[in-house]
Amino acid sequence: MQIASTGGRRLVHAALVAKKLALAAGCMVTRKELSAATRDAEKALALRPAQRLVLSELVACWGEQEWEKLLVWPSNDHLASRTGLNDRSIRRILAQLTDLKLIVAKDSPNGKRYAIRNMAGDVIDAYGFDLTPVYARRGEWTAMLAEQKITREIRKRTYDEVTIARRATEEAISALAQHAPTVDRSTLERRYSELLSRTPARSTEELPADLLQDWQNLRNLVEEAFDQTGNGGLWGRHIETEKESPRESCTNTSLKEIEAPPSKGRSTAQPTPGLIVEACPITADFGKPIRDLPDLVGAGRYLRASLGAHESAWNEAVAEIGPVNAAAAVIYVLQLYDDDVSAGESRIRNPGGYFRALVRMMKIGKLDLEGELQAMRRRRMS
Repeated sequence: MQIASTGGRRLVHAALVAKKLALAAGCMVTRKELSAATRDAEKALALRPAQRLVLSELVACWGEQEWEKLLVWPSNDHLASRTGLNDRSIRRILAQLTDLKLIVAKDSPNGKRYAIRNMAGDVIDAYGFDLTPVYARRGEWTAMLAEQKITREIRKRTYDEVTIARRATEEAISALAQHAPTVDRSTLERRYSELLSRTPARSTEELPADLLQDWQNLRNLVEEAFDQTGNGGLWGRHIETEKESPRESCTNTSLKEIEAPPSKGRSTAQPTPGLIVEACPITADFGKPIRDLPDLVGAGRYLRASLGAHESAWNEAVAEIGPVNAAAAVIYVLQLYDDDVSAGESRIRNPGGYFRALVRMMKIGKLDLEGELQAMRRRRMS
């Protein structure tokens, strides 16, 4: 047995609070149960690696005695040999764990740590550290971890919404430059650059206040500017940079393109606009009613940016499964992603990639989108 002097110990409020914690009468704690509570405490309090190391070694010393307190008495030399830390670091970390109300020191008359034995040599008590607070506060750790999970989900959803708004803004500015090159975009582009500089990379950090609202406001402003260029806005005559027939729909999708026969191996079933609207409330984000196939294709092309999918993904989908099925796939995936986020889950981490995968499954006949939409409508109406 190693005996180590603990030296003088300052009295702290945390130690007095932790000292009052006790196990339930007749409670028998195993090392496995104590280790599980310790891991939860480490996560809940975000302990540093060195603190986790020392606390884990203290727990490893627990001998599962049937006592009212979870007492351990390892020397500083023992802890140093097990953790690789020096004596000064060990003392500092033990003080920190005391401040966190994880351990309580039980000092002996001479300031040393050791076990007390009876005449038969059995350990009946000890002077050292009491780990009872770690186990007694396990309900607190559970509540803290649940709260942290909710916070992470909220942060993740906010980052997702910022990403969607940013990409949609990029698409709208690009479309404005392509279809209305004479429109002055300097103010919009300057605001876009300013917001981009304020937006941190996806991380565990909180987003700056009002950043999401600023992105959404800019997105609405740019999309409104683009909408005005095609609807007799105040900026003058719209200049078409793509030479297409004036008889084509405003969605830039011709009736011939919509009704084009499917290629070999492609499913001929096409979801109707009515089915999609009933199954996917997310279509309200289009801002216009979807009454016919041209409206559906226009909605799919518009909402594609909300998925974070590149324009090449849309072009690939149109080529592989046709514009109507491509638009239905966009709306279906966007609705799945919105339901996933609303439920606080994270099954779809990359909606753009999910869209590409779904299109390829439809192409080879492994997925019946019309059947999936009908099932989604039934779930929503039940």
